[in-house]
Amino acid sequence: MPLFRVSGIQISLHFTFFLFIGYFGWEGWRAAGLHGLVWTVAYLVMLFVCITLHEFGHGLTARRYRVQVPRILLTPIGGIIELGSLPRQPRRELAIIAAGPAVNFVLAAFLALWVPWPRLFIADGTIPDTVQSFVQELLRFNIVMGLFNLIPVFPMDGGRMLRAGLATRMPYLRATAIAARVGQLFAAFLVVVVLTVPSRPNYLVAALFTFIYFAAENEYRWIRRQESASPAQAPALGSISTKSSQFDSR
Repeated sequence: MPLFRVSGIQISLHFTFFLFIGYFGWEGWRAAGLHGLVWTVAYLVMLFVCITLHEFGHGLTARRYRVQVPRILLTPIGGIIELGSLPRQPRRELAIIAAGPAVNFVLAAFLALWVPWPRLFIADGTIPDTVQSFVQELLRFNIVMGLFNLIPVFPMDGGRMLRAGLATRMPYLRATAIAARVGQLFAAFLVVVVLTVPSRPNYLVAALFTFIYFAAENEYRWIRRQESASPAQAPALGSISTKSSQFDSR
């Protein structure tokens, strides 16, 4: 569902976003009635504002290098930015990808001017029901999202940054192959980790990293086909950013 345009970039919502909001709104209602419903929905909306700003970090930096940015799509697992053909200039690609997590760290630094740092790095699942706790949760979210997207799991932001760094020393296809394999190892490891947590296995995160595992292979094969068809032509890339993401990815 298209919402609006900012700087020529279309912001759209996937229809499952409403199911996502409805489910957690219902959970907030069950936990604390109308009070819980309002705070939960408001918190989720602000999380997706932060995710959108993350994607705009990518998008506006890409526009600086004359890369087309048709759309940002918001889904329950994060934001997906559509980028046109990127120039085969690793330093520019690195700048475009790094801009997303950088936005989260800037937002966290700004929010830290107004509220104390949260005592726990990992959220405890409670509903923020005061302005201070609300802002503290946004602070925590931006730190976690920024760090999460730096994990070198291709095609998340960290994996793409790894690929861009490798591409300064070797051919683009080989750099992509290495980044994809490293990302798949990390993704498989993280699936095992989140499923073996004794207290509460996180099946959603496990599903996300399983998806990323196969996405890495698919993108590598796609780029290999592009190289075979026209080695000088840069491929069109999509960037995924996840919320815990980033998908940055995304």
